[in-house]
Amino acid sequence: MEEIGNTKQKNWHDKYYKKLLLIPIILLVLSLVYMSIFYSKNDDFIYKDISLTGGTSVTIYGKIDLLDLEQSISDKLDDLNTREIYDLITREQKAVTIETKSDGKQTRQVLEEYLGYELGDENSSFEFTGSALSESFYGQLLIAILFAFIFMGIVVFIIFRTFVPSTAVILSAFADILMTLCLVNIFGMKMSSAGIVALLMLIGYSVDTDILLTTRILKRKEGELNTRIFKAFKTGMTMTLTSLFAVVFALVIVKSFSIVLSQIFTILAIGLGFDILNTWITNTSILKWYIKHKEKKNAD
Repeated sequence: MEEIGNTKQKNWHDKYYKKLLLIPIILLVLSLVYMSIFYSKNDDFIYKDISLTGGTSVTIYGKIDLLDLEQSISDKLDDLNTREIYDLITREQKAVTIETKSDGKQTRQVLEEYLGYELGDENSSFEFTGSALSESFYGQLLIAILFAFIFMGIVVFIIFRTFVPSTAVILSAFADILMTLCLVNIFGMKMSSAGIVALLMLIGYSVDTDILLTTRILKRKEGELNTRIFKAFKTGMTMTLTSLFAVVFALVIVKSFSIVLSQIFTILAIGLGFDILNTWITNTSILKWYIKHKEKKNAD
């Protein structure tokens, strides 16, 4: 019975793998169009928080009505963003975090007028980052991503030494990052330096299953092509789902008290979801098409 089921799956995949490739192609084209429009409107590929634009971050300890705070000071501070910090178990509010592009002096004055008391080390913490330093740091992070992607591509070409399979791996990794960025922007998430680091991590997560698949198909000759694909699928999905479940669980835990870790895990979770699509549809379909074309050419 198991062999009959596997045969049906293989026959189904042989029949539809080219059509399945249309799904990621359409998503990739839509992502490119969206990012082009986004860049033309925002002059950048992401929404940046104050760690990448410069500004002031304030944490005020104690219970504060967040909604009333936002309504009272939103017109006095530039690009205001607030969030609540609370105890994970009791759900009791412990502090609020305010982020703004306004300078520290103005931010302190506005907050003290609203609260009615002075802010000091015992009841708050202030952090200010200059715009020049933030822009420089942002540029360095982008260069790091570019070099990581270039070196990843070089390593892939060295390993497989074949244009189509190597390009399929690089295309899948590129699609993972692009689609993740699109969804992050659609959600309106402001990217911090931690988010850029998460994209660097995503390159590694994206490539490992693609290399597993390509190695199983090209360098191992035992069994039929479909058998090698489905064995790689079982191993690769186990790897990806294990990572995805761990990331989602960690996201639930840290969401209430760490915006940095929350953003990292959110981006990784989105990226791993797209990695399933791009590895097991995009890369698999391209590789299968390539192998079958090569076999047909050799037969002729």
